[in-house]
Amino acid sequence: MLGRSLPADMDADAVAGVDRRLAEIRAAHGVAIPLAIESGSRAWGFPSPDSDYDCRFIYAHRPERYLSLWPLRDVIETPIEGELDVNGWDLAKAIRLLLNGNAVVIEWLTSPIAYGVDERFRAAFLAFAEQVADRDRIARHYRGLGYAHQEQHLRDGQPIALKKLFYMVRPAAALRWLRLRPDAAVAPMRFQTLMAECDPPPAVAAIMADLIARKALTRELGAAVAPPEIIGFIADEFRRADETFGARVPRPEAGEREQADRFFRDMLDHIWRDRPTPDRS
Repeated sequence: MLGRSLPADMDADAVAGVDRRLAEIRAAHGVAIPLAIESGSRAWGFPSPDSDYDCRFIYAHRPERYLSLWPLRDVIETPIEGELDVNGWDLAKAIRLLLNGNAVVIEWLTSPIAYGVDERFRAAFLAFAEQVADRDRIARHYRGLGYAHQEQHLRDGQPIALKKLFYMVRPAAALRWLRLRPDAAVAPMRFQTLMAECDPPPAVAAIMADLIARKALTRELGAAVAPPEIIGFIADEFRRADETFGARVPRPEAGEREQADRFFRDMLDHIWRDRPTPDRS
């Protein structure tokens, strides 16, 4: 039984559209989908009235399909139509990306908005992530994400679309959260929780809280020169990340790969154990 957790203000037609798309994917590809969640601004906690519905999912083929001589494609992509954006990763891809430090997998697992989630699968995957997620690899992910947005959007003295600030402050806050917690590697997905737990300077917290409130009411925040407090916060956290986290990110070791293989097989067994085998006659 898949659990759902959908805010009351989500558009019913959009949710029905996501459900239809997921049902079509299951039928067309013969896969199970143990995790289908909302990603993007709605799940991060700073949506606009016209925010898209960004459904992301993890799927699994039947175990015997992974024994094929011909490699399976490890993504399922569907066309973006209107406000619907529905795409997913194969379970094997999600595990490999996690081992290599891709924090997106963790964010999907911790999304507060669920279209359909096998909670035993999610709990097991999160426990596995806690065991194998490497802080330096995760930090490299957020550092690269933040730098990319900084280089693309932030220019000295030039106006910036204010909504773009979220995409630089969020990775900077995640890096700060990791720096303040030497034994942790899984930062909160929800922006408000992340900001509260990383304890940013009061001026930064106030500016971002104001932007969240304004973004919830308007389709377009407009453009302005980025506040110096925000610029300073981003620059400082990226600099500290360069000093705190390893410059060379280690590749997954043999023991981690073996652990990942066991987890992959265990999850396939869990996902398909009680599902009927299709009639191939």
